[in-house]
Amino acid sequence: MAQISNFLMICLGWSFVGLGFLGLFLPILQGVLFLVIGFAILSKRSPAANRFLRYLERRFPTMAKKYEQIKQHKWYKRFVKTTPIKET
Repeated sequence: MAQISNFLMICLGWSFVGLGFLGLFLPILQGVLFLVIGFAILSKRSPAANRFLRYLERRFPTMAKKYEQIKQHKWYKRFVKTTPIKET
C-alpha cells in the first residue's frame, strides 16, 4: 500500500511540474506556483527535486514566504509526508 501511495504522490508531483512548465508559456496558468507545488510534493521523495525547490525559494523569495506559511497547515503535513532526505 505504501508503494502505491508513493507512486501516486510522485505522479501528482510531476503533474504539477508539467502544469508549471505549461504555465510559464500560457498566460492563464500560474507557472511558478504550479512548479513550487510540484517540487514541494516531490522534494520529500527526491534529493534533486529538493535542491531545485531550494533554488526556486532563493529565486522567488515572496513565493518562498507563502510556501513556508502553507507548510504550517496540518493538511500539508498529512498530505506531504515529512521524511528527511539525505543531501548529496
